[in-house]
Amino acid sequence: MADAEGETVAKTPKQLEKEAKKLAKLEKFKEKQDKKKSDTSQPAKEKAVKKEKVKKAPMEAAMYDVPTAEGDKKDTSNAMPSAYSPQYVEAAWYPWWEKQGFFKPEYGRDLNVANPKGNFVMVIPPPNVTGSLHLGHALTNAVEDAITRWNRMNGKTTLWVPGCDHAGIATQVVVEKKLWRESKTTRYDLGREKFVSKIWEWKNEKGDRIYHQLKKLGSSYDWSRARFTMDPDLCKAVTEAFVRLHEEGDIYRSSRLVNWSCTLKSAISDIEVDKVELPGRTLLSIPGYDEKVEFGVLVNFAYKIIGGGDGPDGEVVVATTRVETMLGDTAVAVHPEDPRYKHLHGKFIQHPFCNRKIPIVCDEFVDREFGSGAVKITPAHDPNDYEVGKRHNLPFITIFSDEGIIIGDYGEFTGMKRFNCRRAILKRLEENGVYRGTQDNPMVVPMCSRSKDVVEPLIKPQWYVKCSTMAQKAIEVVKNGDLKIIPENHTKTWFHWMENIRDWCISRQLWWGHRIPAYQVFLSDGSKATEDGIEIWVSGRTQEEAFAKASAKLGHKNIKLEQDPDVLDTWFSSGLFPFSVMGWPEKTQDLELFYPNSLLETGHDIIFFWVARMVFFGQRLLGKLPFKEVFLHSMVRDAHGRKMSKSLGNVIDPMDVITGISLEDLHKTLEGSNLDPKEIDKAKAGQKQDYPNGIPECGADAMRFALCAYLGQGRDINLDILRVQGYRFFCNKLWNAAKFSLSHFSSDFKPVAEIKSLSLSSIDRWMLSRVAYAVETCQKGFESYDFPAATTACYNLWLYDLCDVYLECLKPVFGSGDASAKTAALNVLHTTLDVSLRLLSPFMPFLTEELYQRLPGRDKSSPESICVAPYPEVEKCNWRDESIETDVEFTQKIVKEIRSARSNYNLLNNVKTEVFIKCSDAKLKSQIEKFALAIGTLCYCSKVEFEQAPPASGCAILTVSDKCEVHLVLQGIIDPAKELVKISKRREQLQSTVSKIQKDMDKADYQTKVPEDVQLSNKEKLEAAIGELEKLSLAETTLQAF
Repeated sequence: MADAEGETVAKTPKQLEKEAKKLAKLEKFKEKQDKKKSDTSQPAKEKAVKKEKVKKAPMEAAMYDVPTAEGDKKDTSNAMPSAYSPQYVEAAWYPWWEKQGFFKPEYGRDLNVANPKGNFVMVIPPPNVTGSLHLGHALTNAVEDAITRWNRMNGKTTLWVPGCDHAGIATQVVVEKKLWRESKTTRYDLGREKFVSKIWEWKNEKGDRIYHQLKKLGSSYDWSRARFTMDPDLCKAVTEAFVRLHEEGDIYRSSRLVNWSCTLKSAISDIEVDKVELPGRTLLSIPGYDEKVEFGVLVNFAYKIIGGGDGPDGEVVVATTRVETMLGDTAVAVHPEDPRYKHLHGKFIQHPFCNRKIPIVCDEFVDREFGSGAVKITPAHDPNDYEVGKRHNLPFITIFSDEGIIIGDYGEFTGMKRFNCRRAILKRLEENGVYRGTQDNPMVVPMCSRSKDVVEPLIKPQWYVKCSTMAQKAIEVVKNGDLKIIPENHTKTWFHWMENIRDWCISRQLWWGHRIPAYQVFLSDGSKATEDGIEIWVSGRTQEEAFAKASAKLGHKNIKLEQDPDVLDTWFSSGLFPFSVMGWPEKTQDLELFYPNSLLETGHDIIFFWVARMVFFGQRLLGKLPFKEVFLHSMVRDAHGRKMSKSLGNVIDPMDVITGISLEDLHKTLEGSNLDPKEIDKAKAGQKQDYPNGIPECGADAMRFALCAYLGQGRDINLDILRVQGYRFFCNKLWNAAKFSLSHFSSDFKPVAEIKSLSLSSIDRWMLSRVAYAVETCQKGFESYDFPAATTACYNLWLYDLCDVYLECLKPVFGSGDASAKTAALNVLHTTLDVSLRLLSPFMPFLTEELYQRLPGRDKSSPESICVAPYPEVEKCNWRDESIETDVEFTQKIVKEIRSARSNYNLLNNVKTEVFIKCSDAKLKSQIEKFALAIGTLCYCSKVEFEQAPPASGCAILTVSDKCEVHLVLQGIIDPAKELVKISKRREQLQSTVSKIQKDMDKADYQTKVPEDVQLSNKEKLEAAIGELEKLSLAETTLQAF
């Protein structure tokens, strides 16, 4: 679709979705018509003897069955299948690409010689080795591969490094569950060494699954450089980074409150904690508990003042959301200026469940307006209380074990799980007469994003990275433009997080991962070595190096070392990824050539998990930013805007979109999951609602194209499978267009060197102009990461310009005897196909390769693959002619009016009509006269007349503009009486529709009760019905004049 200037108007997501549905309907209609033709082609006598109606078997999708050895080039000499088949098209290409080395930076060049066009380098956001890809990965790969292929085709030395993350917590949990399921064995039964060996076995058995899936997507990685974060070279990089940062004081050890997951028995970082907001009393499912646990309430109870007597004056009431932590209370705090408690300053209270005197302390942090104005203080289990405890030198009493079990001398409560203890304490408080009620309390519950357990603050000695200086530098590079974050709105979030950063806890109490290269020093008698009362720890690249450091520090060698059993946070090794994969800390050729990277592309959800850490480490360890630009893409949600969740049944495996899957098989994927039976039933219902017929086979190309086209929607992508299927139909349209086009080329066709040297018709020049416009739009789209602009340009070029207009206009040319016109048309068609395929290739690599290899005129000098063919350049496609685009755009208005009128009068395509076009402007007339043949072809007209006067009657008069009107001859073609009856019936139907919708819309509660999408649908239906009624009135007036 073009505007007045001839520019292609980008389709909105809603328009594209409608087109997808329209294409789906057209495809079904075509199938029905083909079936009808097939049925009518059978002999009549054969039909007479049939007693039963035999169902015609659906046409099977074509399969590539030519024997082709792995890595050999696919045979494209055979005839094209009658319809597009993803299985056929996507077969055999990837192994050939890989074997030919197209994806290596060394392909076709010497890396020792600088490429004047520069380099493009990017690393994969390494997916976890534990599982299979999800749609978020598919989006990442669709975008990143499009960028990579575009840069490669633009002649840059291109490297996209693949890899997998060892995923410490996730992998350990998976293997622990497997061990228990298969042999009722725990990791403790095996011991650390054997357990880690079991994980390696699992990794070697299952770990390549993701790589196979990435290849199915068509991702053009250099697989010779694939890296796993536990590979020896990367382990060396991790050790080097830790030791350097520890030696220089950026890594230190400290005992402080950490976020503890009792399920994982490990510390987690701040950004691995989900803040779940509760409006009030809420029951939550917690791992390890059979019954749901109550949250979102404030429990009030009284502490008795020692020597305070009975009654209200002898107690102080406190409120808490975690009543079980009262076992660790070591003070009650009041505001020093609160008159209600001035008489209690310096007093003590008695703990009801242990022999502990608790002081009443004064501290200004207390909010006098909240609750009773008196606050219980548990320094070992609350961040605010921790600071109060330090200010008042209070005891720090830990009451929870690593598993969340009550420890200490607390009678019946000792040995209870923390939330079972919560219920037991409430009961005892009531029995003791000190319970003062419970009330709803909106609150935020910290949940472990990994285990979905409630995070427990515990004091633990851990390793930390100092972040303040590195964060300041990360702010500066964004402010001065050295690092560009796209979209720019994410910079605000970047600054906020960096300005409020806390030191990063990097210890994890796991066995799988990079063991921390730090050693505690013990003296020969077994006691801990200390300095100024602080335990001595040393780091080392090897134990020998650590021993040497410790000996030098103490001045003797009568020592023993014990390595820290903990491992590093997975994000520590991921933060080194842009340079560890290049061989750092060694000075390798790859590091010299390919660091810094050009771009980091990932989802905006890991901007701090990963992006920030890479910026920190790149600047700190190499003195250079790891990349120049960061492009953050949207999150994928389901069609209703919901987060994808297994329990909702809306998680989509990209492999299922590529190959298709039945509803029954979708249900089976849930049965093998960890969901409980109730959640499985809910998930199945969700699947049935969203995918009643399963997920249709769409192919990798259609899915990739859809995901890139969606990126213009904003922060999140609401993925509708119907739209992906719409692009699958687009692939079929493209396939059929190419098949029709290629059938007109002779086997010895050779394109001319200069297309402008030919005698081109106006429609030829228009087609070339549209190609040039698409080239310009795609290049700009890629340069600015505006992928919908590029996908829309490709879509419009193929569907609206080539298929709907140019190919239709070529049919009479190919049927004529004009050799010069045919030669020009064939060369323009060849150029259009060649350029259009190369434009589309970064998004649809399989389909474009299949068709590119079938293009005529290829010789030894032609690029071996479309992967390494040059991307079309504006300078070389200098065919833009805006004036001719304006002329054709006006011609299309004429075509639209005529076709609309033919539709109103129910004229079939085989019914030819005559049109008389009257122009009051001579210049306009001369401009559109050149397209008379096109108008006749596109409007099924036997005659298009500009000079002769139209008949005095029997015509429908169509106004195109104030200077142009069209007379469509209907006399003798239609029966006015019959048509008037049809119009009358249709008017009644439309008036009924209008009346019903308006009645609904006039209801008082319509705006509040009717869903927004239904309101929008009703509005569109009403406008369409009113518009059709207006057209019927015009048609009726015309018919009455006959």
